[in-house]
Amino acid sequence: MSVVHRVFSNLYQDSVSLMQISASINKLPGIEQASVVMGSKTNLAQLADAGLSGDFTAGPNDLIIAVKGEAEACEQAMALAKEKLNSKPADSSESGVAKVPLTSLAMAKDNVAEANLALISVPGDYAAAEALKALQLGMNVMLFSDNVSLEQEKAVKTLAREKDLIVMGPDCGTAIVNGIPLGFANVVRRGAIGVVGASGTGLQEVTCRVDQLGAGISQALGTGGHDLHEEIGGISMLQGLQMLASDEETQVIVLISKPPAQSVAERILEQAQQSAKPVVVNFLGATQESVARTGVMAARTLAEAAEMAVDLLNKIPVAHAAQSLCADERQMLEQECRKLTGSRQALRGVFAGGTFCYEGQLICQQHGINASSNTPVKGNLPLEDLWHSHGHTLIDMGDDDFTRGRPHPMIDPTLRNQRIIHEIKDPATAVVLFDLVLGYGAAAEPASDLLAALAETSRDSGPVLVAHVCGTDADPQHRTQQIKVLRDHGVLVASCNAQATQWAATVVEIQAQIQGKQA
Repeated sequence: MSVVHRVFSNLYQDSVSLMQISASINKLPGIEQASVVMGSKTNLAQLADAGLSGDFTAGPNDLIIAVKGEAEACEQAMALAKEKLNSKPADSSESGVAKVPLTSLAMAKDNVAEANLALISVPGDYAAAEALKALQLGMNVMLFSDNVSLEQEKAVKTLAREKDLIVMGPDCGTAIVNGIPLGFANVVRRGAIGVVGASGTGLQEVTCRVDQLGAGISQALGTGGHDLHEEIGGISMLQGLQMLASDEETQVIVLISKPPAQSVAERILEQAQQSAKPVVVNFLGATQESVARTGVMAARTLAEAAEMAVDLLNKIPVAHAAQSLCADERQMLEQECRKLTGSRQALRGVFAGGTFCYEGQLICQQHGINASSNTPVKGNLPLEDLWHSHGHTLIDMGDDDFTRGRPHPMIDPTLRNQRIIHEIKDPATAVVLFDLVLGYGAAAEPASDLLAALAETSRDSGPVLVAHVCGTDADPQHRTQQIKVLRDHGVLVASCNAQATQWAATVVEIQAQIQGKQA
């Protein structure tokens, strides 16, 4: 195996485009691993962790292509990467006059005076400074960059609040502003439900479920995962809540997050209560009693938050989703369990969405299933060996543990698919639970990519496969088409992550009952 590097001085590209290029060259035959990144200290450390370090010098303004594989394949990968880096969109100008490239936010603002939103995707060491520049220019900020310190995040968000602006992020991967999907967002219809979320895939689940139920989204604002920490105080969620409360198009508001700090939760719920609009809150893992109050309704799952919001919008009685399976669902699962051998007892969850993994663990606990995880919820154990599951295991493949030097599994599902195959081949696995996340930036054919990998496995006595597809039919990948591909291969496809997890947990329960009777 060869490890080959190319360094391009002073060639900046945003992280999303680089992840997509990395995903393309990773798929080439003969390539074991590849990464295209900027030369920041964090990225250099991640290349070393991924076994892609080498004898080269690069700074934060330099672009690095690093590939590991067969010598000829490495050269092909280099050529493809350089081709994609050099490709540019066709110039729609008919004037024939060359345009001066915009090299700063100030130049961009001068060029488009009415611009009021800056999307920033630079290495984390420089992200806060660029966000401050944008705020001083009177622009709201979507900060896609991560690796920003809490101290810097607090400073940026404090300035935004003083200027009555909002900072979405750091590490904000999803938003929908005035109908425009940003980052890893989905194509959903416009409507009257506004969402503020501290979770990217959580935001996607709620907005897609709203669309599937026939309603639409006014705005979907991300906050970044640290916003509701005590150090930050929920500044962006409070700003987003205030903006939606004042927005004429928004009639119902949804707030979603993993459990906030208690003091922050109280502040947010108090402001939500003061809104003249109904508010649905899903603080994953929080009790309904700690959240619900006058004008504020508590949802138990992401999908239920969307369903309650649509009911409120349509002015019909709001009902919680049934927690027990209907007769047809149980019969379907019992039929699948009859194919399992007695050794298959474990639930294995392999997720691209971190919030789906988190929600899945909570629902499993409600069924008496405590699982190991690389991102364990309270009451679960940390996974001792990241690359080998033991007993019930739910893994977030989008966590830094698995993405150092690699594209996120939503962009390139190769590593995640390999893990699914590994779990299928484990004779202890009764059910494999997974997600497919669609939308801009995601893999073009995630279901087909998975089935190509599944072709090497036998489904005769293998585990039950349960999935849910987060997306819409307007997405580039077309949700209904992806579902059909999965179902044609025998995968059970649920309507949402919560239902999929409930099905998977029920498989474990039924299998235990069957083995108990046979004992």
